[in-house]
Amino acid sequence: MELKKNDGANIEKSRLAFTAVGFLFVGSLVLASFSYKVGKISEDEEGLGPKTADVKFVQEEVKDTPPPPDTPPPTVDAPPPPQEEIVEEENTETEPETIVTPPPPVDLGPIDQPVIEAEIVDFPDVEATFPGGAAEMQRWINSNVQYPQTSIEMNEQGRVYLSFVVEPDGSITNVTVERGVSGDLDKEAKRVVRSMPKWTPGEAAGKKVRTRCRLPIIFTLE
Repeated sequence: MELKKNDGANIEKSRLAFTAVGFLFVGSLVLASFSYKVGKISEDEEGLGPKTADVKFVQEEVKDTPPPPDTPPPTVDAPPPPQEEIVEEENTETEPETIVTPPPPVDLGPIDQPVIEAEIVDFPDVEATFPGGAAEMQRWINSNVQYPQTSIEMNEQGRVYLSFVVEPDGSITNVTVERGVSGDLDKEAKRVVRSMPKWTPGEAAGKKVRTRCRLPIIFTLE
């Protein structure tokens, strides 16, 4: 005998309806939860949330109390530390010997000794003279003087006063112009005196000495 299902007791036909009702119920719960959170957040933003109270802190004044007086630490009589005996050791190190070799002497050659000139005598006992006398000296000057061409063209003439020294050997040194006429005539007068032959030197106290002499040289145009 076969058992037949009753159409009224068949649940398969109503499963789809129950499933749809279940989804609708769950969706309502999810929507309600979101609506609650949004509403709570809105209340907090509008100032309806919990209020905060202002709290003030009052600082308590603390009075400084003076520190207790310093009490010196107790003194303890301790025996002095034992002194170590210092033993002086003799220095046995020897200093290295330094050998210094002096450089060879440098040959500086002959050293020029300073020349000490003898005193010039202006008024000796015996005057220095030209060989042959004053007349011979005048003839020698006239034959050796050379009148400068520039002085001839400029008509320069006059007396050139010179001074010079006759050395003990009769040579002429220290020729200077005491009073001149022109550059060319002064130069020619000095040249003539320097080219003179040796004089007879002057004497003082029986010895030949350096004698100062003065001589004018006259330049004239005919």
